[in-house]
Amino acid sequence: MKYYLTTAGLFLLMCSCNDFLEKEYDISMSEEQVFSGKENTRGFLANIYVNLPDIFFGFSSEQYLGASRDCMTDNAISYWNVHYYCSVLTDGYSAANHPLANGVENVLDGYWKTDMYGIRKANQFLKNARAEVVGNTEKAGDDNRLFDRYISEAKLLRAIFHFDIVCWFGDAPIIGEDEEGVPVIFDLGKPEAMNMARTNAADALKWIADQCDLVKDALPFRYSNETENWGRVNGAAAYALKSRALLYRASKLHNPSNNIDYWKEAAQAARDFIAKNNGLQGNPYSLFTATPSDPAKNYYECFVANPVYNNEYILCRSVWNTNAIERMLAPCGFSGTIYSVGRTNPTQNLVDCYETSNGLPIDKDPSYDEQNPYANRDPRLEQTILHQGSIWGDKQQEEERAVDISRPDGIDYQVVHGGTLTGYYTKKFLNNISFKSPTAPAHSCPIFRYGEILLNAAEAVNEAEGPDNAYQYVNEVRGRVGMQPYSGMTKDQLGERIRNERRIELCFEDHRFFDERRWMLFEEQDAASAPRYKQYRNLYGVTVTNPSNPDYAYGPAQTYPTRTFNSPKNYFFPLPNDEVKRAPNLKQNPGWEL
Repeated sequence: MKYYLTTAGLFLLMCSCNDFLEKEYDISMSEEQVFSGKENTRGFLANIYVNLPDIFFGFSSEQYLGASRDCMTDNAISYWNVHYYCSVLTDGYSAANHPLANGVENVLDGYWKTDMYGIRKANQFLKNARAEVVGNTEKAGDDNRLFDRYISEAKLLRAIFHFDIVCWFGDAPIIGEDEEGVPVIFDLGKPEAMNMARTNAADALKWIADQCDLVKDALPFRYSNETENWGRVNGAAAYALKSRALLYRASKLHNPSNNIDYWKEAAQAARDFIAKNNGLQGNPYSLFTATPSDPAKNYYECFVANPVYNNEYILCRSVWNTNAIERMLAPCGFSGTIYSVGRTNPTQNLVDCYETSNGLPIDKDPSYDEQNPYANRDPRLEQTILHQGSIWGDKQQEEERAVDISRPDGIDYQVVHGGTLTGYYTKKFLNNISFKSPTAPAHSCPIFRYGEILLNAAEAVNEAEGPDNAYQYVNEVRGRVGMQPYSGMTKDQLGERIRNERRIELCFEDHRFFDERRWMLFEEQDAASAPRYKQYRNLYGVTVTNPSNPDYAYGPAQTYPTRTFNSPKNYFFPLPNDEVKRAPNLKQNPGWEL
């Protein structure tokens, strides 16, 4: 897979234009040549994987994207005001210039275009791949009925691309098979062919779930040789996508009447994954634990240990061997052969979400002390966020020290090209490398992981059946880090805690942007008297002075103290304006019309 992901573009039908409705590829090989050879067919399939979402892609563009996409949410702020995320936070784009929707030449293709390319390539494969070329015999191991497996892979990839479109753009064009069952490949010379109405988002999500049903048991739930097949979609990924798609469908944004049947279907989908996983003969997916198991390390180690051998990861886009992530996440005072800029700054809103070690929100626990704020907290706080006094740096290279973000002279407060606007830096995904003698550690962010499945189950079961049957799932996630189990709550009380748990457990993994929208958290203005973790438009940070005996003062974050959210406009990105001009039946999303 790694070979084909990097070399398939040398001989396959590749994108060469800025618009998916225009001529998409230069024919260096004819379609017949590609699909008449087994290796070329395999390479074409591998090339479809290039279009999978990857949160680390942005770190390849330090100037414009070099921060977590949670910087478009209340979880974090980007220090670097040139980052595209900053103008999303302030609603500063139009349908004509939105870079994440439209793309920017030599920087990124844009989410609409990337997913449409992926769908087109998947349908090209489904229409042209041949069993007699690939082979489809009964075999032991992962290559059993290989052609059938390839077809299932392509269908699942196509479903993932459709899901990504729903997440970013809402209603989605369903580009599957025509009435005769032939995969749809629009004639690029006839832009009007794409002039179709989009399918309602809830119905599109159900279509995606149905596509998962077609392939989830046709693919191996796990590959027997995962070293060779790491990164390939499998049956577990299909079960996981169905779980997430039906959870989103059941949520308020797509289910305004709160149809309980939607919640029941979402609950069953998550349970189906868990049951299938539990039935494996050895090696099921599970929450990652360090060796020896240590609640103070389990969570952090999950995201810096070798991703290829991580039993919590169900599907990832790729492995990045780079120190760019370290440079762009670590506090700005670390430097040597390379230097850090630390541009993903978690907010006080996120920090305040972490409960005390008593299992209570900080505003509900009298033992919480704002002048000793990081003591006796959920262990994930220390494993996710660097704050005043955090110990960081390579000890062997004598770089280990306490982080100092105090004003005005703290070494980690701010430098010319980096710093913190909130008093915090991101530790999750950050390897503790030397900046004097840097290495390039392996990074990979999961598209699906087992912790999410448990939280999907907790949320959906609670909504469908109430708390009694939901506790087990959320408590398993909490148990990994030694947090006290939940019990004795009403449905609404547990629902609130599950949403908080999801925010903590899945932060910086591209969930918060969609979660806060599907829950429709923006429909009421923030009350200044509300706890910071319950405010979604006002963003907060901390000012630390007197580092020898720190004093903590809490207030609005620097530069971006408030977010702009216009409803219904900002629930989705705009479709690229040029696409709507070419295909007006797609229609622009509300609020984005030009």
